[in-house]
Amino acid sequence: MLKTLISSSALILTMTSFVQADAPTAFDVAEDHTRIHMAAAPVHENGMPAHGNAFVSQGYIYPEGTLADGIVGVLEDGSPAFPELVLGTWTCDGYFVGEGGNATTGVWVISRQVFAFEDGATIITQGTEIADIGKANLRPVTGATGPYAEFDGGLIQTTLGFNDFWGLSATYTFEDHPMDKEKAQDASYSGHNPIDAALVRNCLRRQKSWRRQTASGK
Repeated sequence: MLKTLISSSALILTMTSFVQADAPTAFDVAEDHTRIHMAAAPVHENGMPAHGNAFVSQGYIYPEGTLADGIVGVLEDGSPAFPELVLGTWTCDGYFVGEGGNATTGVWVISRQVFAFEDGATIITQGTEIADIGKANLRPVTGATGPYAEFDGGLIQTTLGFNDFWGLSATYTFEDHPMDKEKAQDASYSGHNPIDAALVRNCLRRQKSWRRQTASGK
């Protein structure tokens, strides 16, 4: 029974979890250094933000690959380097944790990120950010609208580095199903295999929805 349930849920996921073909499933973000605002305290002796320091920042969403090979997506005055390519606005707010701005590896930020596309679609993720350059980190998608509304999964963030003005450059892509343990994981991942439980929860949720619709005669 459980095997059949999981197989049915996997089929449903395949049919419904991927976003529409005309919506980008991968994109880059260039943080605008003129819109990075951090709290005055707490900070380390070297002035870098310490554990508990709050911040908010914004930047530009670009097509995937725009920021490859060290390309800087923001000009010195904070305007986009490639205005004709901008897909929308990225907003990030949260707190530095652990070693904060002095971290070189592992979790250094807990944040919420909002991707607001120019066509009105939005994606919201919330989770960890890691200080490691070039290492993929899975962030749960906690809300979405437009063509992303039916997506069941997470968004993988890979930090490409920091530009000449200390703004973040990162690339993002939706995770594939089923999630492979060898791929990106949330930095707080405990080591258990989440695939079966996630499939069962998803299937049960859809079954409940179908039962409600059947009972109401729709």
